[in-house]
Amino acid sequence: MKQGLFVTFEGGEGAGKTTLIEEMSRVLVEQGREVVKTREPGGTKLGEAIRTILLLSQEELSPYAELSLFFASRAQHIQEVILPSLKAGKIVLCDRFNDSSIAYQGIGRGLGMKEVERFSQFISNHLKPDLTLYLDLDPEIGLKRASHVKKHDRIESESLIFHEKLRKGFLAIQREDPERFFLINAENSPETVFHEAMKYMDFVLYRT
Repeated sequence: MKQGLFVTFEGGEGAGKTTLIEEMSRVLVEQGREVVKTREPGGTKLGEAIRTILLLSQEELSPYAELSLFFASRAQHIQEVILPSLKAGKIVLCDRFNDSSIAYQGIGRGLGMKEVERFSQFISNHLKPDLTLYLDLDPEIGLKRASHVKKHDRIESESLIFHEKLRKGFLAIQREDPERFFLINAENSPETVFHEAMKYMDFVLYRT
């Protein structure tokens, strides 16, 4: 594989992205591939500091300030981690990317899908994932799952209506970009989710 592969993972809270990324990374490494696992917001020293503000701060952020912080983290993340890894021919597995901004801030915060998408493309210099796997789950189920793992952060603590909006946003993205953005039913067992995800991964890895 001469060029790297950029794979992003999307989904509501408690959908199982972390579990899937860990298992997929393990299998790809066993196949002899170089893998970089990363996340948004985060992935860099600056990004992790911003993540703390976004998820744990008690300050009330305006939707525009929130979006700007996500973008600051992403811009640094791309330049410091993602692009160098792709240029080195590695597979980058990234927990969230532009699609999350479009759903969370565009739909959830009411800033507009198209507006956020435009700014996302500018901030990321039009970097687009080769594959996006969206773990679809009823928000009520997802929030219950998440609460069993840890205390809800600032965004997880939003209302059920907010999280239902997010799901509608992700589904709208899938309808607009079905050749990149693939839906997986996250109500299935982790094993079933993994096997379905690997089918999409193998297709991208071996397509000509």
